[in-house]
Amino acid sequence: MTNNIIQQQIEYYSARAEEYDEWFYRTGRYDRGEEINQRWFNEAAVVKSELYQIGGVENILELACGTGIWTQELLNIGKKITALDASQEVIEINRRKLGAANIEYRQVDLFSWEPDAEYDLVFFSFWLSHVPPTLVDSFLAKVYKSVRVGGQVFILDSRFEPTSTAKNHILENNGDIYITRKLNNEQEFKIVKIFYQPEELRDKLTQVGFDAEVKVTDNYFIYANAIKRSPD
Repeated sequence: MTNNIIQQQIEYYSARAEEYDEWFYRTGRYDRGEEINQRWFNEAAVVKSELYQIGGVENILELACGTGIWTQELLNIGKKITALDASQEVIEINRRKLGAANIEYRQVDLFSWEPDAEYDLVFFSFWLSHVPPTLVDSFLAKVYKSVRVGGQVFILDSRFEPTSTAKNHILENNGDIYITRKLNNEQEFKIVKIFYQPEELRDKLTQVGFDAEVKVTDNYFIYANAIKRSPD
């Protein structure tokens, strides 16, 4: 089941590539009205401010870089970005949108990815919630290996919020890790979606060796900033 879902996720994000930005920018079927949309953008600004607090770094690894929504923010704090994603379609949108010479793109399935370097900052957004529970610990262990001592990982993901998905497709927080997602053309895919509580995410990061702080915004986002300390 897990391998089939992982493959469906890759196919889903490739098929969704051209409409993905509608979700983040609250357009089309994701438009919730001016007041709710502004709340979303205000909370996203809180996360961006926290990210910028990291300051300038040399090398950033972005996992599941997607269409570049957060890659463009990383350009403000990193001299060199290595951006990985399993979908060539989203990579091409990212590349076309940003046109930055200091971004190296790699098409990589993150479930088979193995770290080959250490970075000052590893960043991923709206990805951990799509990692099956049986693979989370091993994935985070690889993230730990990809961060230099004294370096950081910044994670952004979704809080459970029923209206955050497309109209007529409301998530139910019923413990089922599999949900069905529908595209604008009505095509459906089954994917993994897990909503973490702050304590749970902090524990996961601590277990692999990070010193982690986890916060939430009022409605939409959970985010973590974790430092890799020197071994005792």
